[in-house]
Amino acid sequence: MTACPGCDLLQRVPALPSGGRARCLRCGDTLAIEPGEGSLQRSLALAAAAAIVFIIGNTTSLMGLSAVGRHASTTILGGAYELWLQGYQVTAAAVAFACVLAPAAYISVLLAVLLMTTRPPAPKWAGRVMRHTGFLLSWSMPEVMLLGILVALIKIAALATVIPGVGLYAMGVLVVLLAAIKLTFDPRQIWQRLEWQR
Repeated sequence: MTACPGCDLLQRVPALPSGGRARCLRCGDTLAIEPGEGSLQRSLALAAAAAIVFIIGNTTSLMGLSAVGRHASTTILGGAYELWLQGYQVTAAAVAFACVLAPAAYISVLLAVLLMTTRPPAPKWAGRVMRHTGFLLSWSMPEVMLLGILVALIKIAALATVIPGVGLYAMGVLVVLLAAIKLTFDPRQIWQRLEWQR
């Protein structure tokens, strides 16, 4: 039995064909989507690409500023460190957690679970780790940071020359990859494999 996320009506979801969708009888909300063959492999490929782009985005320069003959550039962690030094410890911790730690943990957990479940038998800890993906995804906010950076770039453009770095482009690609993972990754497939192996 599955509870509808819209109206809480308990319903039995039938076996769906590849690409099929089950809707609630009462309100029409989507109950389940059958992503089809290869969806776990697509999610694994997207997660691997996200890991590579995440490393590039956090190790290369986010942007550079040039004004009055002086030039400065920074990374995400460098910006959080500067916030910490200027007395904004809570903001620095929030930036470091939501833009670096939570996305890194989410991508790592997702890669581990996908790698372990695509090659049976999956380890017993895969289910315990899988429970944390929703929490980590809800706190992973590189898109909010990217939006804040773009607003700041527009405001600063009149005062200084802004040079976008490789890290800024990598974070933009990461936002797209995380959205694609969210669309293609179906946790029910992982739970079904773990239940079958149990």
